[in-house]
Amino acid sequence: MTSMGNAILSPLRPGRLLRGLAVLLLSVSLMAQPVAAQSILRDAETEAFLKEISAPLVAAAGLQPGNVDIILVGDKSINAFVAGGQAVYIHSGLIETADNTNEIQGVIAHELGHITGGHIIRFGEGARGATGITLLSLLLGAAAMAAGSADAGMGVIMAGQQAALGKFLAFNRVQEASADAAGVGFLEKAGISGEGMLSFFLKLRKEEYRYTSTYAEADPFMQTHPMSGEREAALSGDVLKSPAYRNKTDPALEARFKRIKAKLIGYMDDPTTALRKYPESDRSAAAHYARAYAWHRGAYPDKAAEEVAKLVASAPDDPYFRELQGQILLESGKPKEALAPLRMAVKGSRGSPLISSLLGHALLATEDNDNLAEARDVLKVAVARDRENPFAWYTLGMAYARLGDEPRAQLATAERYALIGNTRLAMASAEAAMARIPRGTPDYIRAEDIALSARAEASDKKRR
Repeated sequence: MTSMGNAILSPLRPGRLLRGLAVLLLSVSLMAQPVAAQSILRDAETEAFLKEISAPLVAAAGLQPGNVDIILVGDKSINAFVAGGQAVYIHSGLIETADNTNEIQGVIAHELGHITGGHIIRFGEGARGATGITLLSLLLGAAAMAAGSADAGMGVIMAGQQAALGKFLAFNRVQEASADAAGVGFLEKAGISGEGMLSFFLKLRKEEYRYTSTYAEADPFMQTHPMSGEREAALSGDVLKSPAYRNKTDPALEARFKRIKAKLIGYMDDPTTALRKYPESDRSAAAHYARAYAWHRGAYPDKAAEEVAKLVASAPDDPYFRELQGQILLESGKPKEALAPLRMAVKGSRGSPLISSLLGHALLATEDNDNLAEARDVLKVAVARDRENPFAWYTLGMAYARLGDEPRAQLATAERYALIGNTRLAMASAEAAMARIPRGTPDYIRAEDIALSARAEASDKKRR
């Protein structure tokens, strides 16, 4: 579900005929791994919120909540997508644009429709049909050119490419419509109103107006998605008659949504923009949150600390307020002062691995040898609960190194390099760890696994 998918595709010029469709198919195939050029945002509070609001939808879709990840992408555009497996990626810009929790749930329901429909797996079906038409038109066009009719040959190629493009886009629109219908069903089964899905379509429709002077100018047959107005009309009947339509979102969830939206704006927007959106006259928790991040990013640590102090005064046991308090102190060069609020945050969040890794970092940053053992232990628990955090592995490696445990420092380094895709250094670090860790121990077996995987991946790259 993306406004960019509704942008009008311009006709291809003859000089680009042979590569036009190939570029299109390649660009769409890259949707299977678009986050490679984007940043994943990790935030304990946001991840907990997204997990909670998606859990009933995941269950309604017949999936296991523990197997579905909702991942936040640091991108200001209004977009969400699936990329193989059971992962839903949501752009930060989508959350900033949404007005309430229900709109986010409508987006997630739609993306779950893609997962249950196996649409990423079935992508090849659409590509094969389009490619077949393209190849046939190239052969017929080449034959016409060989017979002495260059203009006729070029016309055949152009017509074939246009037909192939239309076939592929039609296939994609069917998948999007199918995901919409499935999403409505998941919302109803979960007892969640579909009102947010409809209202978000209205937002997308407004985005479509930005690309054309009139809505009528957009060619519906040249879009990757059905037009938002059509989607709204097709689904409104089922949404409005659903028994869940009048169901309201828990006010506590709405309050959390406002906080998360505000902190994203404070973090992602230019500080002056964030401060304009949340002026000093706004005394809400969300506004204090946004201003704290904005002041911190703008290098005004004292003003950021003042905003956090107001948050903490209003809710001293809130683990996420304490996390921000500790983060600001740590990043302002006060790691010792950051320890107390971060310990409270870890306790209040029931050992959140992201907050635990921040505590481990702060313990190391004190440069006090008495804190090294605690840092190692905190970080070991953090990576045990969340192995997908390269920074936590990096910090754990530092803790081991400063404690004189070089083999396990090398193993932690291998874990980090494996996560970020550096197979050469992952293999080298894992083999260095294996040379000094007792054979047959769990750490030795893990190092061996990393080395074997890295070696196999390196061999695959050579064969390509």
